[in-house]
Amino acid sequence: MLSALPVLDFRPDLIHCHDWQTGLIPVYLKERFQNNEFFRGIKTVMTIHNLKFQGRWNVQDVESMTGLSGYYFTPDKLEFNRDADLLKGGLVYADAITTVSPTYAEEIKTPFYGEGLDGLMNARAHDLRGILNGIDYDTFNPETDRYIPYPYGAINFRKEKVKNKRALQEQFGLEQDDKVMMIGMVSRLTDQKGFDLVAYVMDELCQDAVQIVVLGTGEERYENMFRYFDWKYGKKVSAQICYSEELSHKIYASSDAFLMPSLFEPCGLSQLMALRYGTLPIVRETGGLKDTVEPYNEYEGTGTGFSFTNYNATEMLRTIRYAEQIFYDRRREWNKMIDRAMAADFSWKKSAEKYQEMYDWLIGG
Repeated sequence: MLSALPVLDFRPDLIHCHDWQTGLIPVYLKERFQNNEFFRGIKTVMTIHNLKFQGRWNVQDVESMTGLSGYYFTPDKLEFNRDADLLKGGLVYADAITTVSPTYAEEIKTPFYGEGLDGLMNARAHDLRGILNGIDYDTFNPETDRYIPYPYGAINFRKEKVKNKRALQEQFGLEQDDKVMMIGMVSRLTDQKGFDLVAYVMDELCQDAVQIVVLGTGEERYENMFRYFDWKYGKKVSAQICYSEELSHKIYASSDAFLMPSLFEPCGLSQLMALRYGTLPIVRETGGLKDTVEPYNEYEGTGTGFSFTNYNATEMLRTIRYAEQIFYDRRREWNKMIDRAMAADFSWKKSAEKYQEMYDWLIGG
């Protein structure tokens, strides 16, 4: 890619790299292109979307593949536990580092979230910032969404949103009940997403006056778990073990609450989509979930969802039941929360302004 730039007669002021697949670009700029006047002064930004994925292979293979000398495979550069780490190379040599939420930028400085690179993250703390991801507010718009049968907006959601629930209940063979609280989940079915917590309390949760709708694929044990609960509680649980853009939109539009109890979540997009559709998130306070979902405060009348702090199934269940209480007993407060959720702005426009500010700082604009 770098070699093609002079041929294309295109010299960027800055190259923005994403994840380990692009980690060698900052390295090459400092290694073989540093003495070429065409490349001198080009800045690089390295964005971490999920620090768990770093692109590690044995040093000999990477050395052979990249043409980099042994000088670069030391603990202060690309080497990590005797392997070559492509993301680490980008993080060492980039001029600035971003990740996808302010809280995650702080979390990865700690051993629990740092995936072995917390020391490097602390060393580069001055160059590290968290900028939230956004979502496309045209694609995810309940007023114009072509996937949902009954469009609605902030003004008429009280009458129109429930029609989508009714339609989904019929489609999935759930008990027809406008007033029951529907909890949606759209996710990869993995440990990271907190499904071990869900497994622990699912039987107990299904004793409550709720319906649970799940869409996703992932680890076999969680796919089979949800198939089992679909079989056991057929009128209350629907498990759609597949990928479907259409069904995901229908679940966002039909559900009353959206459960996202992640172990870690660099940013998360599902909670942003849920907020956009007036479906109140129930989340664990980690990464972008903490930054985007304001927990309900009944005394101040604030909040756009519900949250819990510790990675604990009992604490999660307690938070879900608190949400149930507000849904059933304080419906006016619930609807006010929906008003605030749908008014929140997590569009790319806000994120783009923060990136522009960083670019200007880097290139001295």
